[in-house]
Amino acid sequence: MLGCAVSLVLSGFGCEAVAADPGIIKIGLNYPETGPYAKQGLDQKRAAELAVEEINAAGGILGKKVHLVLRDTKSNAKVAKANAAEMYDVEGVPMILGGSSSAVAIATGEVALQKDRLFFATLSYSTETTGEYGHRHIFRECFDAYFAGKVMAEYLNKNFKGRKYFYITANYTWGWTTESVLRSFTDTKDTAKYPEVLAELGAKDFSVALRQARESGAEVLVLSLFGRDMEIAVKQAYDMGLKKSMQIIVPQMNEDMAQGAGPEAMEGIIGATPWMWSVPFTYKYPRGIAFVTKFEERYQRYPTTSGASAYVILHEYKAAVEQAKTFKTKAVMRALEGRKYTGLKDQQYWRSFDHQSIQTVYAVKIKPAKGVKKSKYGMDYFDIIATMKGDQAAVDFKEWSEIRDMVGMKPELEEYVTPQ
Repeated sequence: MLGCAVSLVLSGFGCEAVAADPGIIKIGLNYPETGPYAKQGLDQKRAAELAVEEINAAGGILGKKVHLVLRDTKSNAKVAKANAAEMYDVEGVPMILGGSSSAVAIATGEVALQKDRLFFATLSYSTETTGEYGHRHIFRECFDAYFAGKVMAEYLNKNFKGRKYFYITANYTWGWTTESVLRSFTDTKDTAKYPEVLAELGAKDFSVALRQARESGAEVLVLSLFGRDMEIAVKQAYDMGLKKSMQIIVPQMNEDMAQGAGPEAMEGIIGATPWMWSVPFTYKYPRGIAFVTKFEERYQRYPTTSGASAYVILHEYKAAVEQAKTFKTKAVMRALEGRKYTGLKDQQYWRSFDHQSIQTVYAVKIKPAKGVKKSKYGMDYFDIIATMKGDQAAVDFKEWSEIRDMVGMKPELEEYVTPQ
């Protein structure tokens, strides 16, 4: 072990497989290998590894080959913070990406700020990530709850206006903000008239909450749940026959979750997503088609939005570093702010005032079970029912400034903290 420590970086996870080499740049992936969001974590890891292969085949970043350092967050904010500190301090990574929990993303972002490094949120849908807790060291590539609520709002208000809503919500920042946004857009803010039940992350049984929804006479059931939690709740709702009397809404979802719940249980459910594997083929986006094809060839399945975001982040980081001609944090931030890019769909850009990626988003409805079962890999779940451009869907500067003011934050990100 001592010999290993001399030539390699030693961490709590044992010896890293890559020696301290000036020809290598390490990048951290802080992702849920285990826990309720493990499926989404696996997709991130697979797509990130594909991106690293492509980057290294093209000469790396500024001539340095990329080595991906992996750590399991377990979807736990304390674990994520410890991982991030270790990767920044011991591994020397200039950037970390990942997270399938907004609590994890916010926690990792705090460490990035303390260490003057970068963090890219890969799957973090709470508005707080780039709102109340936003700062210059965090960038978010995926959409957030505001995008999702906005793109669904027109359809929901046209078809379910005046109906009785009931909310079952994950009891942490993502769940709270998702519920709050949807209540605002659907005029269901009155919690006495439109009740809620909070559910702890990783819950194994939602039957009590679902019975409350049934007894309330609700016509629309909003499950602000994600990953395995959503899968369990949807299957239980189906088994209890709730779909016969209620329209189920899952505000943010992907194919991993749909597969976990099953096509019969998922049929007809409405939600939103920033990307799905079929989008590049529907709208003829060549980079997206190439990514889906390569991912499919490697893993015999289609990627989800979680993997797509990880893939795009790594390519965007390479582009920004090479534009800045350095890995230094301040210079890379400046290269990213306002930068336009085309990833796996149409054009996006990194908005300067909050570091949110502004992008087209989609409201979707789950297809009939019969067709889903016949589809390749059983993954053709989504019909697009509404599309919205990013500038229309995202919170605007006035709203963002008001949110910041409410928690005593300035209507701007902090100044660059380190002279470089």
